[in-house]
Amino acid sequence: MIRLAAAAFALFAAPLAAQDFSANSEAKTWNLYAEVPAKFDAKVVDVMCEITGDCPADCGAGDRQLGLLRSADNVLVMATKNNQPAFTGAVVDLLPYCNQDVTVDGLMINDEDFPINNVYLVQRIKAGDADWAKASQFTKVWATKNPDAKGKGPWFRRDPRINALIEKEGYLGLGLEIDKEFKEYLFE
Repeated sequence: MIRLAAAAFALFAAPLAAQDFSANSEAKTWNLYAEVPAKFDAKVVDVMCEITGDCPADCGAGDRQLGLLRSADNVLVMATKNNQPAFTGAVVDLLPYCNQDVTVDGLMINDEDFPINNVYLVQRIKAGDADWAKASQFTKVWATKNPDAKGKGPWFRRDPRINALIEKEGYLGLGLEIDKEFKEYLFE
């Protein structure tokens, strides 16, 4: 277990001589702490596969976190966000490129004082000579998978899975009784 943890940490740790991947990046700033533009070549990988060796052929069909195994230094970069305002993740945008070599452009969150670096917000992606694709497919894919979730407001207010969890565990996730007590406290 200790060796597995050490191997996982090594995958995410910033290299001693960190490279500058900002050259030619067209990433738009989000004004996030420790963000830097980063454009690089990588292989789209299933993170669980890289760490444990459990490797389904289709990168988990969208049910697993995907990452970018950077070509320049073989560092596993966590692609945790796409180009949309909500933090919906980048799996939907990366899944069509499962186990393929791509070029990505976005923002790297890198803080030398933080033990896990290389958290990435992918804004655009391309494979080979193809045109750049904007990494913003999550809500379109979500709408296709949830045609009955009609109404106003953001997707997460209408998502059946989220609403079922709220109905079961409350808005705070601590149970319906705690939610009730919290609301009473707030509105006394």
